[in-house]
Amino acid sequence: MTLLSQLFTTLLQTLLDLIPIIAIIFGFQIIVLRQKIANLKNILLGLFYVLLGLGFFLVGLEKALFPLGKLMATQLTDPAFIYAGLESIPLTLHWADYIWVYLFAAAIGFATTIAEPALIAVAIKAHSVSGGAIGVWGLRIAVAIGVATGISLGTFRIVTGTPLHYYIIVGYVIVIIQTMRAPKMIIPLAYDSGGVTTSTVTVPLVAALGLGLAGTIPGRSVIIDGFGLIAFASLFPMITVMGYAQLSEWRYKRNIEKPYEQENK
Repeated sequence: MTLLSQLFTTLLQTLLDLIPIIAIIFGFQIIVLRQKIANLKNILLGLFYVLLGLGFFLVGLEKALFPLGKLMATQLTDPAFIYAGLESIPLTLHWADYIWVYLFAAAIGFATTIAEPALIAVAIKAHSVSGGAIGVWGLRIAVAIGVATGISLGTFRIVTGTPLHYYIIVGYVIVIIQTMRAPKMIIPLAYDSGGVTTSTVTVPLVAALGLGLAGTIPGRSVIIDGFGLIAFASLFPMITVMGYAQLSEWRYKRNIEKPYEQENK
């Protein structure tokens, strides 16, 4: 009964959150555009599915994803795990002792990004409008590598306790430099790729991991150090997508110039 009660409360809260969106859309259609809403029955059915999906998703976050992320962070930072097999455990841990944390962060970042529905949709559209010049899997893997790198570096920041803004400033300096040199076609897509990663699959696990790490590593603040991983997940895909485009452009020019040089010899 507790689970059903929580589900009902979540569905009610979700409905209250959806009411302003529904009011704006229907209000513009009826008052501003003054047109009849086409396929009203299908739209209402779709909204009902959205309500159910969001409700179950939010309950699932509370029951599974958030506890799972915190559990993994707690287990991976446990000195008994880090120094398994040793007779004595040191009083203080070094940043290099948390290698499994960095590897887990990279793996979970890559896996959740590959499964991200928003990224799949953007990759398919980009492939379609570019006439096949942008590969679906090429874009997805480039973004996933960026997220994996960013989250791994973000966990390193939590472990070491270094200020967040240092990493963000350096990251955006790199983005600005790449923006001036990357192919113009890829720049808007690269910037959007940073946003689509922070969606339904990636955010819950990444946020739970950050909060779990900050809560288990001695000397870290959950408020100051626990948040910020999402910023890394948004920043680094821009770098890797533009890097992917720059590498593809370099290889294309090389393949064209190489036969030309051989002919002139």
